Amino acid sequence: QVQLVESGGGLVQAGGSLRLSCAASGRTFASSRMGWARQALGKEREFVAAINWNDGDPYYADSVKGRFTISRDNAKNTVYLQMNSLKPDDTAVYYCAATRPQQLRYDYWGQGTQVTVSS
Repeated sequence: QVQLVESGGGLVQAGGSLRLSCAASGRTFASSRMGWARQALGKEREFVAAINWNDGDPYYADSVKGRFTISRDNAKNTVYLQMNSLKPDDTAVYYCAATRPQQLRYDYWGQGTQVTVSS
């Protein structure tokens, strides 16, 4: 079955950086879109970045544009989220998600990894 496993979260001070990884398994993701969403305490979940496996076309939410970079390694079935210039408002549980081939709905989700940014 499809599994998405996040890693790389932790505690960092404001202005610092973290790199999250999402290891995907269970099927090919060549025609899928992979994304990162986050949910802060007391707030709704929001997508912050996404990328197409086939062409690498990225998407970024305005809140992270210019600070976060999404990338993927097709050979490893791994998606990365490089987070720079972190702010306390970036504190959240970060989730990796994937669509079915040629679909827009995110049907697969990882368990999440905590990112905490101190001021």
